Amino acid sequence: MNKWSGSSAVCINEEGKVLMVLQGTPEEDKKWSVPSGGKEQNETFMECCIREVEEETGYIGEVLEEIRVKRTVLDTYEVEVYYYLVKIVGGSMKIQDPDQLIYDVAWKSFEELTDLEFSFPEDKAYLQSYIKSKVYQ
Repeated sequence: MNKWSGSSAVCINEEGKVLMVLQGTPEEDKKWSVPSGGKEQNETFMECCIREVEEETGYIGEVLEEIRVKRTVLDTYEVEVYYYLVKIVGGSMKIQDPDQLIYDVAWKSFEELTDLEFSFPEDKAYLQSYIKSKVYQ
C-alpha cells in the first residue's frame, strides 16, 4: 500500500474565525479545508505545516501545539496527517500556491463552517468541536 504524510494548520483569529482555503483540481468541485499539504522529504511535520500556511494563504504562522494525528486509509493510501494549532504572526492574505489548487482564502466563523462543503468531510465535526472548546470555553 502507498503512504502519504502531511500536515494541517488550524488557525483561529481573535474573532474566533478559522482560516480556510477553497481547493480542488480544475476538474473537481471546489471544497473547503484548513491549510494543509504533503510533507517534503527533508522537513518535519511542523515545518510542513508552516510552509503550507504560507504557500496557500500568504500568512506566516507559528506552531503553538500539536492537536491530533489522523491516520486513515483512502483508496490505496495509508494517510497520516498531523494537525497543529497555528498562530498567524505575519504576512498578508494572498494565494501563492505553487500547485495552483487554491481558489480562495477566507476567515470563516463557527456558524459558517456548518454550511461549508469540506474536502475531507471527516474533519468537519472534529474541527467544529475543537474550535468550540477553544473559543467558547
